[in-house]
Amino acid sequence: MKYLIVGLGNIGEEYAKTRHNVGFQILDALAGASNLVFDVNNRYGAIAQYKFKGRTFILLKPSTYMNLSGNAVRYWMQKENIPLENLLIIVDDLALPFASIRIRAKGGDAGHNGLKHINQILGSNEYARVRFGIGDQFNKGQQVDYVLGTWSDEEAKILPERMDKVVQIIKSFGTVGLAQTMNQFNNK
Repeated sequence: MKYLIVGLGNIGEEYAKTRHNVGFQILDALAGASNLVFDVNNRYGAIAQYKFKGRTFILLKPSTYMNLSGNAVRYWMQKENIPLENLLIIVDDLALPFASIRIRAKGGDAGHNGLKHINQILGSNEYARVRFGIGDQFNKGQQVDYVLGTWSDEEAKILPERMDKVVQIIKSFGTVGLAQTMNQFNNK
């Protein structure tokens, strides 16, 4: 059984440690803990294959920039023959307090350009997503700077434990399914 796990982010060193790239950072944490290396010589993104309990997780960090993420998602779903119900998107969320995690079976884009493009390209919003709260601690007109800003020292201390929680969610999604994963991890 195959799953496509997509961490959203922007390519380029200048974005590597930003709040908007938490999807990339979470997949990097999973890969690092499993001694996996992303192959960057792929169409539409960096890919690593993670095997766990008889499942294959295709980890994708799109190289399309955030607002064109749907192209990478569609390509890899088709290439690996992965059904919509085996797709999981990991995304940053301004509307959630820092480090809070919400798993949803479907939903709107909430103004997130990556999700907006994925919804448009797939013609559906009925795919699982993990929303990772980055908070909204910015002044009016400073949203872009905040989202593309780096984690504070205090946030950086908490981040590894919370990213590990999302790694557990990924494994659970592939082994026990979305409903049980939501019951186990939401509001915890």
